[in-house]
Amino acid sequence: MDALSPMHLVLDETGHVIHAGPTMQKLRPDSPMAGRRFLEIFEMSRPRAVSSMPALLASAGMKLHLRLRDEPRTPLKAVLVPLAGEGAAAPGALVNFSFGISILDAIQTYTLHSGDFAPTDLTIEMLYLIEAKTAAMEASRTLNLRLQGAKIAAEEQAYTDTLTGLKNRRAMDHILSRLVRTGQDFALMHLDLDWFKQVNDSHGHAAGDYVLQHVARLMVDETRGGDTVARIGGDEFVLLFHNLTRRARIEEIAARLIQRLEAPISFEGVTCRVSCSMGTTLSTFYDQPRAEQLLADADSALYASKKAGRAQHRFFIPEDPPQTP
Repeated sequence: MDALSPMHLVLDETGHVIHAGPTMQKLRPDSPMAGRRFLEIFEMSRPRAVSSMPALLASAGMKLHLRLRDEPRTPLKAVLVPLAGEGAAAPGALVNFSFGISILDAIQTYTLHSGDFAPTDLTIEMLYLIEAKTAAMEASRTLNLRLQGAKIAAEEQAYTDTLTGLKNRRAMDHILSRLVRTGQDFALMHLDLDWFKQVNDSHGHAAGDYVLQHVARLMVDETRGGDTVARIGGDEFVLLFHNLTRRARIEEIAARLIQRLEAPISFEGVTCRVSCSMGTTLSTFYDQPRAEQLLADADSALYASKKAGRAQHRFFIPEDPPQTP
């Protein structure tokens, strides 16, 4: 029996264990099961009304659900078969056990291996399958995470200007549409660099790229974390000031940008000089703002700045301007 069913117990007619299979005894290596009452070792959960050997024998052939009474309280499944005892008034019993779904915990808790199970027991094969499935699922999870990361990176790249690291035109259109749709108040500033073409013509495109990167850093520095700074063309930028329509504050930002952008920029021993012209419109100018109209009106105000001599900022003037502080 130890070889055929290493997880078994033999009970006498009083319900005391007279023999424990080798694997069963490994569950309590420091406490021999032989000589102890079965119901003192195990707590029955199904059937519940089992408190004596006769009641235990009455459950012969049924699937028993039980757990060890002391720690670790491993749950077990079992089936009982009566044994006719020689010269005994009542039979004893053979009880065969299995771990059921608690097998993984049992393997770790009791350091079991293939030799602790019957040769025909499929437990070890099942564990190999579980391990293989776990490895496959982990590989799949890792691949999914890599794909998700690649997708996020691709999406970020699709919305990022690669030269300056700012948002690009696609991202700006998306954010502007959301601002319009949600009814949030905001200001839209269209900024165009003055004399940038002369930098490219005089010092080359490398210098021009450096100037654009320098300009991008200044604009990010002069805006808030929640604002949007986007490069929408060669030397054109759009700034979206979320929840800001106060003209005095916007004028301060514009003046500060002009002042900082007019500072000479050194690149590989040469000095590059640019400035900027700006035009701004406010969402509060419109009963129902539309993205296309906002961009067109900011561009109109930008053109007015250039026409007035460049290095200036102008607000778009609606036909019937509201009272905005």
